[in-house]
Order: sequence, then C-alpha cells, then structure tokens
Amino acid sequence: MVPPSPATNSKRPSVTEYLAEAIFSGRYRPGDLVPREVDLSAQFSLNRSAVRSDIRQLVDAGIIERISGHGTRVRDFDAWNILDPQVTDWMTRYAAPNPDIQREILAFRLDVEPWVAMTAARRATARDLVAIEEAFEGMEREMYSAGSDARRLHSDHDIAFHVAIFKATRNIVWSQLSHILRPSIYLLIEMSNESSTDPEASLERHRELMEAIRARQPQTAFRAAEAVLAGTAEALGLQPGDAILGSGVELPPSA
Repeated sequence: MVPPSPATNSKRPSVTEYLAEAIFSGRYRPGDLVPREVDLSAQFSLNRSAVRSDIRQLVDAGIIERISGHGTRVRDFDAWNILDPQVTDWMTRYAAPNPDIQREILAFRLDVEPWVAMTAARRATARDLVAIEEAFEGMEREMYSAGSDARRLHSDHDIAFHVAIFKATRNIVWSQLSHILRPSIYLLIEMSNESSTDPEASLERHRELMEAIRARQPQTAFRAAEAVLAGTAEALGLQPGDAILGSGVELPPSA
C-alpha cells in the first residue's frame, strides 16, 4: 500500500499521516493492531527511532496505545482527543469514508444542537439574527448557482449558519466550541449536501430553524434543529443511535 502524501513539509515519509489515514478512514478499527514498528521501519525505509517518534503523536492524541508484549492497538473512539486541533484535522481529511466516525459526530450534534438552538431563540441579539440570515441567504444563493464551486460554497455557508447559531447563545463556551468542532461538523455537512436527494427540503428545514429563532420560539427552534439533523442522518444513510432524536424528550416550558 502506497502511503499518502504527508500533510507537512517533512522531507521524509510520515508514518503519522499514513496511520492516521488508515485509522480515520476505517481500515484499522478500534481494537485492531496496527503494523509493528519494525515493519513500518522497513516499509518506509526509516530508522526505528523516527517511526517511534511518529507513532508517539498518535499515542499522545489518544488514538492508539502500546500494549506490552502485544503491539500497538487502536483505542475506542471515546478515548480519542477529538478536540485536539490535529485530531480534528485528521478527521476532516480522512474520515469521510468512515460511517462509524460520522455516526459519532451526528450523535453529538443531535444531543447538543437542539438545545443550542433553543438557547439562541431566547438570547440572540439583532446582530446574531443578521449573521444567521446572511448565512442562510448564502446557502440559498449557492444552491441554485450553476458554478463549479457552488456545492462547496453552499457547504461553507451551511457551516456558517450553524456556527452563527452557536454564537447566538451568547455563551463564550458554546461560541468557542463551535470553532473547535467546525472541521468535524463540516465533514457531515459537506457529505450530506453531496448525497442529498432533496436539497430544497433541506433548505426549507434550515429556513424553519432560522424563523423559529427569529420569532423567539425556543421549543419550535428545538424541534426545527432536530428536523435539520434528521435530514442530515437520512442523506448520509445513518442511524443516529442513542441521541435525542425520536426520544420524545419533554421540553421545559418557554420562558
């Protein structure tokens, strides 16, 4: 197997990037053993210390672990440091073929974003509402554009729409978290936009979410956010798993 081109400017092959691509794309799954240092050393024509140094980056990121006498194994997803910028970068570049990682990201969004939307409906300022509306208008404009970059630009505006809702909570933690999670959320948005069979319906669900926030209707915003993510799950062909979607969660009364 030919290793992928390193993401860095390193003049030597990157074992880190090779293993990251193999793990995030799903060729090595949690519990699997990755190749031994001696085999990687021969494959890449590198000395053992260089291979060990590259592997250390994945160990430090919580993705693999060394087991004395057994080798190096891929850890469960819940051990990965997914908020590490390097890990989110690998996720964005390599996880597109991996439904297990997509499902984990989707479950997180289902557990979080309806509550974020509900909070935004209560706290959004006029400036926040403008940012949400501008992002939506960009989605609408690019969806009907015939240019070769239309789909990418549509996804760019789509992620801006969701980030604007996080910011509209007027909470610094949610605002910062939206930036940290942006690459992994973009992964789902880009793939769902590419595979959607009814982009007009998706756009309408986003419009209903925007209108609920603008009308200061927290419970309606909650359900609208669920509907947006249900569309994402359908476009990706994923079952959302144990998340809020479909659980009949009882919402608190509107303030």
